[in-house]
Amino acid sequence: MRTLKENTGGIVMCLFEIVVGILLLINPISFTSGIIIGLGIILLALGTVGVIAYFRLDPIEAARRQTLTKGLIIIVTGLFCIFQTHWFIATFPLLTMLYGVIILLTGIAKIQWSVDMLRMKKPNWYLAAIASALSILLAIIILLNPFSSTIFLWRFVAVSLILGAVLDILALIVSRKL
Repeated sequence: MRTLKENTGGIVMCLFEIVVGILLLINPISFTSGIIIGLGIILLALGTVGVIAYFRLDPIEAARRQTLTKGLIIIVTGLFCIFQTHWFIATFPLLTMLYGVIILLTGIAKIQWSVDMLRMKKPNWYLAAIASALSILLAIIILLNPFSSTIFLWRFVAVSLILGAVLDILALIVSRKL
């Protein structure tokens, strides 16, 4: 039970990655569109708060902070997300490349985690090393983009999310028990 309490944030994040991976497997375009529209709604709300904050501030302070400009830019970005979701879907290969870079960076960060575990003489350090190697391998595959179809690419990303999260959960639990 102590292991769960100490790793709640990490485990919740991994479970979130698993759910996202499953939803991407089921219907990648609808799921992605929903996420983009949801992001647009959040941006719209944040931009509106920024515009309202501008008019509530002292004029000199409002001019210094440029809250009106920031709020309007955030509103326009939110509207773009809501009404142009197809643009994001069309640029999915580029977004996938960004995802690949993020996975590569997290894989590199996991190298330190596995080396830290090895230096602390934790017996199951190799689980973190496997998670790191898998993340780096998946990132390289995504970045090289050997996929013949976008659907296969979506599925590969989904499976890589699920596998990475499951290995991370195992490494977290096993490392804390020891």
